[in-house]
Amino acid sequence: MIRKTSSFSKMGMLITLGIVYGDIGTSPLYVMNAIINDAGSLKEAVPEYIIGSISLIFWTLMLITTIKYVLVAMQADNNREGGIFALYALVKSSKKWLLIPALIGGSALLADGTLTPAVTVTSAMEGIKGQKFGNLNFSDNQLVILAIVSVILLTIFVIQKFGTEKIGRSFGPIMLVWFTFIGLIGLKNMFSNLSVLKALSPFYAIKVLTSPVNHVGIFILGSVFLATTGAEALYSDMGQVGKHNIYATWPFVCLMLMLNYLGQGAWVMTHFTDSKFVGLNTVNPFYEMIPSELKIFAILIATLAAIIASQALITGSYTLVQEAIGLKILPRLKVKFPGKSKSQLYIGTVNWILCLITLGIVWSFKTSEHMEAAYGLAITITMLMTTILLHQFLIMKKHRHLALLFVVCFVALESLFLVSSLVKFIHGGYITVIITSIILLIMIIWFFGNKRRDVYMNESENVSLLDFIPQLECLSKDESIPMYATNLVYMHNISPDYSMKRSIIYSILDQEPKRAKVYWFISVNQTDIPYECNYTVDMMHTRNVVNVQLNLGFKKSQHVNIYIRQIINSLMNDDAIDRQDPRYSMLPNRHVGSFKFIIQNQQFQDLGAQEYMRSLDRFLIGGRLLLQRLTISPSLWYGLEFSDVVEEKVPLFLGSHEDPYLVLNKVKNSKNK
Repeated sequence: MIRKTSSFSKMGMLITLGIVYGDIGTSPLYVMNAIINDAGSLKEAVPEYIIGSISLIFWTLMLITTIKYVLVAMQADNNREGGIFALYALVKSSKKWLLIPALIGGSALLADGTLTPAVTVTSAMEGIKGQKFGNLNFSDNQLVILAIVSVILLTIFVIQKFGTEKIGRSFGPIMLVWFTFIGLIGLKNMFSNLSVLKALSPFYAIKVLTSPVNHVGIFILGSVFLATTGAEALYSDMGQVGKHNIYATWPFVCLMLMLNYLGQGAWVMTHFTDSKFVGLNTVNPFYEMIPSELKIFAILIATLAAIIASQALITGSYTLVQEAIGLKILPRLKVKFPGKSKSQLYIGTVNWILCLITLGIVWSFKTSEHMEAAYGLAITITMLMTTILLHQFLIMKKHRHLALLFVVCFVALESLFLVSSLVKFIHGGYITVIITSIILLIMIIWFFGNKRRDVYMNESENVSLLDFIPQLECLSKDESIPMYATNLVYMHNISPDYSMKRSIIYSILDQEPKRAKVYWFISVNQTDIPYECNYTVDMMHTRNVVNVQLNLGFKKSQHVNIYIRQIINSLMNDDAIDRQDPRYSMLPNRHVGSFKFIIQNQQFQDLGAQEYMRSLDRFLIGGRLLLQRLTISPSLWYGLEFSDVVEEKVPLFLGSHEDPYLVLNKVKNSKNK
């Protein structure tokens, strides 16, 4: 994604169309198809059923998308950033248990997103089946569609690492054409049966839930919910485009969507008894209501819209994962910035996992009809979790009565959607539930593994940096010891009372004394403000022992080598530290000496031997250390791959160093004769 100004403008509105509405904007490709499948066949989709279904779609868009997300959630911006993790960072100080809905919602959002590229691109490409365009005839063979879909999806994932800034500039105009096209086509077809306008009354939405023409009862809400699955993106992408641009564009988008749904409904009401469609397994009203001379254009623009929806999902996943890493909910992963914008991210691990899962879904489910049956289950969980967090936000803002009304109404409504979506479980929804569970387990192990490790860490393993400053100053001046580095940098958090791990001081003084001109202790503190970037320096009444607290927002780069050179030059300019003019250098005006970075990695111990540790704690701590080994190393995370880095392995001391079960059996005192 490309970060643009959040101020309201015509260009901002155009960019918003391209970034925010890909998912919800492509829902007309498959929603009505899913509703007809619930009826059993086109001939059973009688007018009463269709009017009631479209009424449910309309009021779902009004209640969930418009009221909950556009009007309420947009107010809960974390320094202009949105999304479930940004919302959690905003409210987490009030209640510790709010971490649970944040973890569940975030993992469900990532999991359900694996279906979005599959279902949108497949739905778009299925429009070419059996079509004839001039001398070009397309087969009805679904394998051909799957091959084309796979090539398109693979191409989308491959180009991510190169950045999509130039391509992204065209997203807005394409989506403007898309929404205008579907709105006008819907309007044209709506005039064939204007009685479909009765769907705007909530009476028909309520009536169809218990009507005999609705064979699936409340479970029809599982298909209706597909019309609003992209609502979460409106909130998540708020930081990309600004809330005012979303306010300005949503009425247009909503109008075009509803015109298309009404047009599809009118077409079904006119053709549900048409003998032409008798015996067909699937009928997609979206393509059927388009005139033959416009069908090739419709397929082309639908495919482009589906690609944009997939692109938005993929880049949105990068952002979500980066936020989770910043909040220490997920392990560190390598984050790259292929474009000129800091918010245009690329996380290779996430990209290829998404690619494999998406292609697996395409070839496992094979048709968009089967994908629709599994789509949307996990996102209902995300929306429910977002409601819980928004309730706490409203309480923080002193809107207690509104908070109560909000949580009661939307928990009831979204619980109804969740229950109705549970039928999707056996039809493929179990895939997203499994993926959600795996992601959630990783989050739990990483977050709570850290917490439980800290509990078991013996406080005696910590020492005060202040107690060792005289030795450090003396070592720095001891010319009998070779200079280890001009600047010796330890990447380790120092607490406000100067407490630090004993292993750090042991590394400097006891292993083999490391003499340096300046000793740096860098603490990187991740903050709840997305793009915060500042630091404090504590010289501790010295000129060569520096405690730096670097405060970085959860969306800022962690590349400390960029920051530390700015800090050292600033300190030299203030005469806080001595100049370090190298004796030899290809740069005549260089004033900074050499750097050596020390990073300590905790390693596995025999956790099974810790009988005093609970099994759950052993699982969490062991799992956390395993994830640490499988993911990016600290040197890569801190952007030090081209710096002089020494990684020291240190044991993880858990609890007491003494075995409580070791007892003295006997002491012998033999005398020499």
